[in-house]
Amino acid sequence: MGMPEGELTMSNQPKYQQTLPAIYQELKTDEHGLTQADAAARLEQYGHNVLNQQKTTSMLQKFGAQFKDFMIIVLLAAALIAAFTGEVVDAIIILLVVVLNAIFGVFQESKAEEAINALKEMAAPDATVLRDGELQTVKSDALVPGDIVALEAGDSVPADLRLIESASLKVEESALTGESVPVEKQAETLTAGDLAIGDRLNMAYMNSNVTYGRATGMVVATGMQTEVGRIAGMIEAADETTTPLQANLTQLGKSLTILILVIAAVVFGIGMWRGSESLVNMLLTAISLAVAAIPEGLPAIVTITLALGTQRMAKRHALVRKLPAVETLGSTDIIASDKTGTLTQNKMTVEKLVLNQQLVDAKTTNLATDNHLAQVMILSNDTKIMADGLAGDPTETALVQYNLDQGYPVDQLLADMPRVAEVPFDSERKLMSTVHPLSDGQFLVAVKGAPDELLKRVTKVETNGEVTPLTKPVRNQILATNHELATQALRVLAFAYKVITAVPTTVNSETLEQDLVFAGMVGMIDPERPEVEQAVAEAKSAGIRPLMITGDHRDTAEAIAARLGIIEAGDDAAVITGAELDAMSDAEFGKKVGDYSVYARVAPEHKVRIVNAWQKRGKVVAMTGDGVNDAPALKAADIGIGMGITGTEVSKGASDMVLADDNFATIVVAVEEGRKVFANIQKAIQYLLSANLGEVLTLFMMTMLGWQILAPVHILWINLVTDTLPAIALGVEPTEKNIMQKQPRGRNSNFFSGGVFSSIIYQGLLEGGITLFVYWLAITYPVHANDALAHADALTMAFITLGLIQLFHAFNSKSIHESLFTVGLFRNKFFNWAILIAFALLAMTVVVPGFNSLFHVTPLDAYQWGIIIIASLSMVVIVEIVKFFQRRHMRRA
Repeated sequence: MGMPEGELTMSNQPKYQQTLPAIYQELKTDEHGLTQADAAARLEQYGHNVLNQQKTTSMLQKFGAQFKDFMIIVLLAAALIAAFTGEVVDAIIILLVVVLNAIFGVFQESKAEEAINALKEMAAPDATVLRDGELQTVKSDALVPGDIVALEAGDSVPADLRLIESASLKVEESALTGESVPVEKQAETLTAGDLAIGDRLNMAYMNSNVTYGRATGMVVATGMQTEVGRIAGMIEAADETTTPLQANLTQLGKSLTILILVIAAVVFGIGMWRGSESLVNMLLTAISLAVAAIPEGLPAIVTITLALGTQRMAKRHALVRKLPAVETLGSTDIIASDKTGTLTQNKMTVEKLVLNQQLVDAKTTNLATDNHLAQVMILSNDTKIMADGLAGDPTETALVQYNLDQGYPVDQLLADMPRVAEVPFDSERKLMSTVHPLSDGQFLVAVKGAPDELLKRVTKVETNGEVTPLTKPVRNQILATNHELATQALRVLAFAYKVITAVPTTVNSETLEQDLVFAGMVGMIDPERPEVEQAVAEAKSAGIRPLMITGDHRDTAEAIAARLGIIEAGDDAAVITGAELDAMSDAEFGKKVGDYSVYARVAPEHKVRIVNAWQKRGKVVAMTGDGVNDAPALKAADIGIGMGITGTEVSKGASDMVLADDNFATIVVAVEEGRKVFANIQKAIQYLLSANLGEVLTLFMMTMLGWQILAPVHILWINLVTDTLPAIALGVEPTEKNIMQKQPRGRNSNFFSGGVFSSIIYQGLLEGGITLFVYWLAITYPVHANDALAHADALTMAFITLGLIQLFHAFNSKSIHESLFTVGLFRNKFFNWAILIAFALLAMTVVVPGFNSLFHVTPLDAYQWGIIIIASLSMVVIVEIVKFFQRRHMRRA
């Protein structure tokens, strides 16, 4: 047994290029493995065979993180100023809004984490290892470099292994390479240069699965030193991306802060220059302006709108881990998707049959019980039929599953014709043969394998039950059909048989695999998910470009992409391989990235490079995937979408959103929800900022004109009544028609795009102008002769008008350009109730006894109420007229 002498020093030469004696010497071990003492010492040196765990944040840390947002900091500053200047009520209201916003954020994050944790696999796999010269079972996290591990079908590879012996070993590596077809492994040293993971045939990597055969291997890397660990390290090193929503809110907060400070300073300066107000009063006026200008409810409204969006998405099987991810989906330009398990089912399926020299569709063909093709498919097969399904190599299980689906009595055939001899598959001759007794005392030899190798051993062909010699034209026809299927990216197997009188004394290829009768061929593929083609079409109609990024071969990727509609059939120029990508500089690739829709045979580094290239073009990129190899790109993308069922723990941890049903079509639903969320937030922002602009303009002009100005309590109450329920109600407006026929907003758009900014300006000016007009009207044509009462009435009418005009304006904000009557006046029940409650709260300050003195207002008569209502309704009429001309202009443009 190998004895360690101090710490190991690892060579930089790849292990697949090193001979076994060289690796034994380097790892100070041999084929008998380590002693328990050796293993314990190495465990101290290398640590446990686990990946670094993501640091979890406590509830308190999550809560504290919510206060890092720029808008929140501005609001906290406003609350402090309000408190120091005696406006304690203002300060309390603002703080309540901020705290509620933080609670919403923490609740949603925690809820999403719980859902993700529920999807994680809890079991830690075991490993069979040679210690003290004996095979024993240990937890895989206890493996160390130098350990000798035994593998067999069904095992998960517990660490990175250099194979020592291999007997027909096949390993499914889709989590690392994206290839759905298992790779045939061997133990010989490889001399080639820099090989991709999928081509390192003498290595077995952590997190891959053994589907066939058996092997022993030496542990050459554990934990973060494995290929999986290297990818996990890339994820840790990746920078967190800022979502368009976060960027927009930060920019909005900064712009508003500067604007508020300038306006407050100007008003304060002019007021002091005029000398009509005291220092304290002017300071309070400046604070009132700040309160009027800051949309205190905006963070809460954004959070509530996003949270409601996530709840709707969760019902459709999309679990959102980070709230802003909902809106990011709505701005997506590119969806870069892994192929295996995401666009396809990650399940080999029989699609075509070559039967009686005719190419037929497998699904519509039923094979008779005495059909030799069906018999060989089932008999020359190592699939185990278990209580919970089929176990074995995916290619072999596909053959059995096809016959089961067609109603073939598989169990009966296996019982009647048990296997009595075999020549196992090997990668050199590419054939497998089994021998089975027949009812007449003879034996059936069932052979399957690669078409070109099998045809070398075939001398006859069966057609409609009749066996005839295999002629050259028929052979050429079979080979041509094989080529045709291969160009469609189907994996083709050929089947043959012969009847013998006795089992040979020596069972080998020479005695069994000669003079065979050709029975037919089968074309198999990992088929696309049935719903994906429609989802791709919907994404394209929404202006979103779908990309396929896979570790699979070029032909397979191109064929699946054409079948899904990602590229046109035969559009070879739209396909590029990882090797071709390596030959390009970043600058060259950046220029050509728009030419490619399919990326084949790529590594994790390529995926990140593709995502980055599109992002440099200003595109918002969503990346879907389920494998470990997808995780770095999931982290780098603007939104990473992991798979909940087939996804690895690493990929789910790197995602912003997880599809609980692994259904690609769910992404399209999520995109629509994201667009709806953004549109509704945009409506709320238009409503809030135009209302706040109206308030600022009213206060500013009142100060400039020397009029009696609205008190802080007036502004606070209007903001409390109009900025909460109606604005939140706009956040749950139904989806507007044709939202998925519009082009994506892209990275450079913001909340003010699409005519929102101009609408805020003219609507804010309109609100302020109408309010000032009502004040002027009340002063010029007073109901009371008493000057003090006239001013009190005017102030009350201005206060109610400013509040009521905002409630009517909420109806305008249901759509930026569409008519209120097209969108639907009363479709949103929550909105209807919000307006009624807000109106009642506003009117209560005037009509309920006792509230007059609290709010410094006076009772109004019917004439005064009539002026207020007509003035407020004029807002709806004027905006409808403007929208009419805007729509005409857009149609002409």
